[in-house]
Amino acid sequence: MTSAFISLSLLFLSLKPADGFLNAVVEKCVFNSTELKDIEYIYSCYYNKLEIARFSSSLGRFVGYTEFGVKQADYWNNDPSEISLRTHEKERYCKHNIGNWYQAILSKAVQPSVRIHSAPPPPGAHQAMLVCSVYDFYPKLIKVTWRRDGQEVTRDVTSTEEMADADWYYQVHSHLEYTPRSGDNISCVVEHASLEEPLVTVWDPSLPESERNKIAIGASGLVLGLVLSLAGFIYYKSKTRGRILVPSS
Repeated sequence: MTSAFISLSLLFLSLKPADGFLNAVVEKCVFNSTELKDIEYIYSCYYNKLEIARFSSSLGRFVGYTEFGVKQADYWNNDPSEISLRTHEKERYCKHNIGNWYQAILSKAVQPSVRIHSAPPPPGAHQAMLVCSVYDFYPKLIKVTWRRDGQEVTRDVTSTEEMADADWYYQVHSHLEYTPRSGDNISCVVEHASLEEPLVTVWDPSLPESERNKIAIGASGLVLGLVLSLAGFIYYKSKTRGRILVPSS
């Protein structure tokens, strides 16, 4: 699993309504762990939505991006107290808040549920297509691959982006176009932070999905018919029990 960089930002705005100018300062922490070496503190100054200067803990100094920003960056770089303040924000501001994030949110993980189903293939050289749908996982980063007879499949595979479900969970769908062979062993492999080992789901091609649905519906109807027949028989016996038959003259 590759590591993902996450950012934590704090925005300060300074409005001057008389002339409509807008000053803004954004403090940002970019990180992939709680270790100081994996954290970058960025302090950006904006004027009318344009970034004019930035301090980065990776550089240890300010950099200007406009004529005024270059002058301002040079002024700050020659102020030891300003450089010291920005340098220590990496530990004071970033490390403290990132620790809270990891404890409250980022360390949490929810295992995905996986379903493989067939779908009509697009026009082309292949006769069939499988879809591996992965639902209800957190965090977002996930890896979905296909195996055929124990070997990873890298061709004719397409996947969607991780899609948010608006409830902190995500879903993703991977498509495999293929030509069926006798004795195929095809599986969908999911790797995620919530799993200690890859989750392998094997495709069962014993019956087409539509046929399996027909069998399930037929079996349900048969069971329901037997239950209703048994209930009718019991009702009939209860009504006839205790009746006295009078012979006709």
